[in-house]
Amino acid sequence: MFSVMGRKNRIIATVLLLSLIGSVAGCGASSAEKQIDTTKANAEEFETTASGEYAVPNQIPSVLADQIGYNTESVKTVILHGKKLPKTFCIKELGTKEEKYTGDVVKSVYNDDTKEYTGIGYFTDLKEAGNYYVSADIIGESYSFAISEDAHADVFNEACKKYYINRCGTSLSEDYAGENAHSACHTTPAHLQDHPETEIDVTGGWHMDEQADRDTTVGCKVAENLLLAFEMNEAAFTDEAGIPESGNEIPDILDEVRYEVEWLLKMQDAKTGGEYGAALTDSSGGGDVMTYPVIVTPVSMDATINFASVLAKFSYIYQKYDGEFATTCLKAADRAWSCYFNNQKAQDNTTVFKAAAELYRATGSLGYETVLEEYFAESEFDRIFNEDENILIGSVVYLSTSQKVDVSRCEYLMKLLMVRSERIAQKATQSAYLVTKTDVKSFNELLEDMRCLTITDHIIYNHEYTTIIENHAHFLMGMNPGAVNYVTDTTERTYADEAGIGILNDPQADALLVFMLSVLVC
Repeated sequence: MFSVMGRKNRIIATVLLLSLIGSVAGCGASSAEKQIDTTKANAEEFETTASGEYAVPNQIPSVLADQIGYNTESVKTVILHGKKLPKTFCIKELGTKEEKYTGDVVKSVYNDDTKEYTGIGYFTDLKEAGNYYVSADIIGESYSFAISEDAHADVFNEACKKYYINRCGTSLSEDYAGENAHSACHTTPAHLQDHPETEIDVTGGWHMDEQADRDTTVGCKVAENLLLAFEMNEAAFTDEAGIPESGNEIPDILDEVRYEVEWLLKMQDAKTGGEYGAALTDSSGGGDVMTYPVIVTPVSMDATINFASVLAKFSYIYQKYDGEFATTCLKAADRAWSCYFNNQKAQDNTTVFKAAAELYRATGSLGYETVLEEYFAESEFDRIFNEDENILIGSVVYLSTSQKVDVSRCEYLMKLLMVRSERIAQKATQSAYLVTKTDVKSFNELLEDMRCLTITDHIIYNHEYTTIIENHAHFLMGMNPGAVNYVTDTTERTYADEAGIGILNDPQADALLVFMLSVLVC
């Protein structure tokens, strides 16, 4: 299961006081990785034994590489850091230790905070597939890595399949889920938190944490990113990901999103059209988490407007595969929109702008366009475009619609998008680690930057942007101050060594990673 820590909206049932742990992922949830102190990156770190003696020292490499690997035709980089840097580095074959490439260390910069130098090594011309490591005088060697035609394909597929592994309410067979196989879970009727006597069927959806909770707002945001990634780079998504629906002539990522959408529909209140907030497990009785009773939290306006947005998006993307189901989704989105406006105003939540854009794209209705115009008319629209992801994504939807639009406004939005992307690109190229953010406490901001760059790269292809996106993948997979692979746990040094949970185990970060990698694997 996804294993994001922290929890919101815990349940106090009528006759039970629940002692609970964990959290619903998202709504600000972030990875729990320990931040690496780069001032100690070259020093040996010791662990103390029970007797007070030092255990075997663990030295972190000062040559930093993507432990997953590099594409044969891509720009290939490594980062070197230390009190003193060599002038050159070499790439050696892992098995034979034979030198395969020698290059110069360039762009050496002194960092006042860490009191050391950071430099870059390029080895783009090495295109022979194989397993390698970097060796450099003074500072030593890197962890090993591969060069292959599609270095990140397996990680991309694993990131996509993570949602299948976290399906609720259905059995997962060993054929598809391997060691994660289990019988159907949480299949009994749930109870409403504010009306415990009322039963409701909310089977399905994705588990969002180790407590097997399911959150509608988080689910909507995850589904939105997967759908937008599919729109931007459809060729990256196949019908052979290894899930039960594979081979049905529908891209597996859409099959996966449909599984979540069917659950989101169950979480819509039949009377009001509002969306319940979450389906949370009740651990007070003990036992196996997979058999915990489920309690559904009250209708949430935030969940309702997010539901309206993503259901509208799903409706027009899925139309060519199942028109009847797509229409059901669009009607549900419209009901949720009406419910929201029966309770709140357009300016209360910027998700309204995004939902209006999605519903306008799906229907062309004047009512949705009017709400868009209200937002466009705001004097600080430029500022919120750069600060609010809902405004950014809503603007991209507006740019993508085939409905009638204001051409001058589209030009204005494209200018804002280009300026924001150039700012991101400049920040990355000026960084010693070639990324926009080196703080490893949370990767969402970095991943959101790459989502913006991926969108722009799709609209106006820019090789520099693709390289920047790839450098961020390298950073997450080992080319960072701690030489940690924060994505998978199968390389020499990973998030598990830092007591972290890994990006693939955070549902929102995982979706953003899928978004970023989609441009690199297609």
